[in-house]
Amino acid sequence: MPNEIPLRYGMNPHQKTARLFAAEGDLPVEVLSGAPGFINMCDALNAWALVKELKAALGLPAAASFKHVSPAGAAVTAPLSDAERRAFFVDDMADLSPLAVAYARARGADRMSSFGDFAAFSDTVDRTAAELLSREVSDGCIAPAYDDDALTILREKRGGKYLVLAMDADFEPPETETRMVYGLSLEQTHNAALFGPDLLANVVTEKKDLPDEAVRDLVVGSIALKYTQSNSVAFAVSGQAIGIGAGQQSRVHCTRLAGSKADVWWLRQHPRLLEATFKDGLNRAEMNNAIDQYLLERPTPLEERSWREAFDPAPDPLTPDERADWIAKMDGISLASDAFFPFRDSIDRAAQSGVTFVVQPGNSARDDIVIAACNEHGMVMAFSGLRLFHH
Repeated sequence: MPNEIPLRYGMNPHQKTARLFAAEGDLPVEVLSGAPGFINMCDALNAWALVKELKAALGLPAAASFKHVSPAGAAVTAPLSDAERRAFFVDDMADLSPLAVAYARARGADRMSSFGDFAAFSDTVDRTAAELLSREVSDGCIAPAYDDDALTILREKRGGKYLVLAMDADFEPPETETRMVYGLSLEQTHNAALFGPDLLANVVTEKKDLPDEAVRDLVVGSIALKYTQSNSVAFAVSGQAIGIGAGQQSRVHCTRLAGSKADVWWLRQHPRLLEATFKDGLNRAEMNNAIDQYLLERPTPLEERSWREAFDPAPDPLTPDERADWIAKMDGISLASDAFFPFRDSIDRAAQSGVTFVVQPGNSARDDIVIAACNEHGMVMAFSGLRLFHH
């Protein structure tokens, strides 16, 4: 492999000169199709690190859907329910491989945010994973390898312009990393900490039981946060992050954002939406926009007109009571936080979206108040002792 890849431009088109290069040795990444840009590579390398760590921690095929250097969704493979298959738009694909299921879950976490994503896969991309990716609006993908028929499918996407990257699965970054900001260099030890089930041993609440499914979900949420712009909070269930609150200055705003996304993920599976039919000719993006507007609590007249025009016939809107009753059915949700909770407000908000299991680093001056809040809501909380900021 070469030690340099020219990029189309930098963060913005007016930043004309850009490249990816290795200071020593060859690059561990190869362009198999398309032409990368600066942001493509930022997304690709962060997304690859995430799925590689998920696979290492849980031993399951993993996938991520990245946008603007944060995951819109991340998941390991787990059986799909009929409702999930319909909500994730894969009910017409009967033979999805475990890797394809992982991407269906990652993409299905937040389909609005995943529009134009960069996809990452922990394992060799097979035909069904490529077929699933080929019908979604996506900018590129990265994986350790591709089956021949999968690569043929992806090289035809977007008229041959779809970006396909192959990553050396054995590559390990150097111990020290450097970043330049405003002409000055910052240097630090690479964050090589791997979040695994062993970091969930210190359970600090009255309830202590962490089922295997909760352990899996807390690991998924925590590793997703390691590659999410901080502050960040993730809600997870069924082996997938279902709501990620990224880049907020306040912890409770992270939780509110993640919780609202998790609520939408669940509301997309409401029987009224699953049974609704769209007008002929709408693409997936238009359907997702219509669903998003339908689920708004207070849509404007134009937003309501827009979603009504997308369905045939238009379903009745969910009433506040119907929304509340459906969200009340959420249960067994896991929550991960990249840093400690300074107040109980995040725990109180999390309880509204069915959170039962929590992991956070701990070591706040108000840990006792946060533990008491978890006990009040009947939650199980572990202190990992590991902060996961990412900037």
